[in-house]
Amino acid sequence: MATDAGADAGLTAADDARKVQAALPHAVLDILENGNDAWLVVDRSSIQETLQYLRDEPSLAYRFFYECLGVDYLDPGTGSPILGKAHRFEVVYNLLSIHDPRSQMGSGRRLFVKVPVPADDPVVPTVTGIFPGAAFPEREIYDMFGIRFDGHPDLRRLLMPDDWIGHPQRKDYPLGGERVQFPNGTYGPSVGEKVVQHPGEGFFGRTADEIE
Repeated sequence: MATDAGADAGLTAADDARKVQAALPHAVLDILENGNDAWLVVDRSSIQETLQYLRDEPSLAYRFFYECLGVDYLDPGTGSPILGKAHRFEVVYNLLSIHDPRSQMGSGRRLFVKVPVPADDPVVPTVTGIFPGAAFPEREIYDMFGIRFDGHPDLRRLLMPDDWIGHPQRKDYPLGGERVQFPNGTYGPSVGEKVVQHPGEGFFGRTADEIE
């Protein structure tokens, strides 16, 4: 990772987060810090506005989109989110402000932007219009966690087949084994000694759309 450079060398990612908070107070829910790392917690309705400001504000210049990823905070034992969170899911965006020695733009700092997502309405606006590189990561989050990205140009499964049932990285997704038939007609112990419906498998063709 690049290091801080130029006149902003004494600043941190948390300082950048506070600059966003000052410019977009309606968007920022919280700022979290741990050492040199900072997380900007943003209301999902303002994620596009926030990322565009981070990208286009010359003093910030967070123009490199590393990734976005999904998180499920559900405790399967209690059915409630862990860590005292009021929401089950989050989408986390990983951005970098690359320092350009020619223009002196960019600080070399990394900032994480987090969007809380409720379980009963798992929808977040797409950021593909700001960072086109988000197209495939958003599809993966949709596939694995069932979080939909409103306005995505091609939202469909990425890793699993189109007719796969459920979202495998949700904490309450059932675990199962690969069904293997032995010569005597029995099946492996992971699914029992009979034909069963395997997690993610439907008996009657396409069923994925029915459970969204």
